[in-house]
Amino acid sequence: MQPKIGINSEHLAAVAHSLSQLLADEFVLYTKTKKAHWNVEGPDFYNKHLFFEQQYTQLDDIVDTVAERIRMLGHYAPGTLKEYLELTHLSETSPEKNDSLSYIRQLLADHESIMIHLRENINRYAATLKDLGTSDYITGLMETHEKMAWMLRAHLK
Repeated sequence: MQPKIGINSEHLAAVAHSLSQLLADEFVLYTKTKKAHWNVEGPDFYNKHLFFEQQYTQLDDIVDTVAERIRMLGHYAPGTLKEYLELTHLSETSPEKNDSLSYIRQLLADHESIMIHLRENINRYAATLKDLGTSDYITGLMETHEKMAWMLRAHLK
């Protein structure tokens, strides 16, 4: 049943598709962060193992809320690896080394890519697609990514 929330069905579909791309990006980033948690090596192993765990836990929550936002708009969230790989803007490449700085650089670049995508869509959701709720939601999500990126960036100083 289509929600009757003051947004026409074409706009709901456009927002849901855009959020599906975001969901794919978030899931790929979650997976890459989990890989860093599992495979990081070096003298800072224990600290970075815990740090990456904190980050992937946050990303797990984000994945869930993005999927739920898609459902709130009356659409189904993608949920297969095939769908995610078709929708994502991110690359599935791995760093050459399993040291913390290599993982941090890669994860930081992915967070920054997601932030750019979010920033590009905030006004589009509100003005063009008439979805202030999603615009507000992704503004908060962008702020979460900004903080996570800051935490990663601080390791590179």
